[in-house]
Amino acid sequence: MGLHQDNRPEHEEDGGVAIDKKLKEPDRYAVLLHNDDYTSMDFVVGILRSIFHKTIEQATAVMMNVHQQGVGQCGIYTREVAEAKIHLVYGKAQEAGFPLKCTMEKV
Repeated sequence: MGLHQDNRPEHEEDGGVAIDKKLKEPDRYAVLLHNDDYTSMDFVVGILRSIFHKTIEQATAVMMNVHQQGVGQCGIYTREVAEAKIHLVYGKAQEAGFPLKCTMEKV
């Protein structure tokens, strides 16, 4: 039997009723880049390296998926992290004048 942070058992009697207080894992979201006819391949690789911390080989592979299949997965994150990364992508794309599309979907 495990313990809660305050050293109470996970299964605790509360007035004659057993309470199970297990923490639920947060939902996870895939962050996706989408192909367009304007954003350069080099820019996409740069985004993947700077925001998603990919190696040059990983970034090139994701960029090729974006280019050839229309979409590439950048990573899987909690909702808040995924939203923050998307915001960073849009900021850098706007600064550079590219219409790069970045979305997330629940996995």
